[in-house]
Amino acid sequence: MKMVMHICCSNCAVYPVQTLLGRGVDIVGLWYNPNIHPYTEYQNRLGAVHRLHELWGLEMEYTDYYGLTGFLRNVVNNEGKRCEYCYSVRLEAAAVKAKELKADAFTTSLLVSPYQDFGIIKEMGQRMQEKHSVEFHFEDFRNGFNEGRRISGELGLYRQKYCGCIYSEMERFNGRMQKKEMKS
Repeated sequence: MKMVMHICCSNCAVYPVQTLLGRGVDIVGLWYNPNIHPYTEYQNRLGAVHRLHELWGLEMEYTDYYGLTGFLRNVVNNEGKRCEYCYSVRLEAAAVKAKELKADAFTTSLLVSPYQDFGIIKEMGQRMQEKHSVEFHFEDFRNGFNEGRRISGELGLYRQKYCGCIYSEMERFNGRMQKKEMKS
């Protein structure tokens, strides 16, 4: 079986890639993350995916597009649904790439993170499956989240501190500020 996997970052990719390769699945990774901000964060994550690609000899496709303007235009005044938008554009890119490469299915490394909304990912994946006539492989990889982090640490891969978008970065810092205020 040939499967395109959208890769949000190297850390999240480690466990699902390892698991699927262990089952004999032919994985083609896809880097497409126009949501990541700031640009230095985008470059750090892209560099880590390149490093994983080289270390493991993964087959990869890269759509190197820092799309902050488009991302913001699509979520401003609708920030509560920003994740839905974010999942949909990245899963659509994976479905389109799977169809282009005549792969049997597509999936995403987002499925390893306990911080992501599985219900929305599943819904968006199924929509893209119907729209592009290619199977969405939905699997709960969260039990391997810590193992993936451990392995990525051993490989010396860059480890981010937030989901990726400008809003998640803000929430990260707001959370720190709230904790400081609580201690005062």
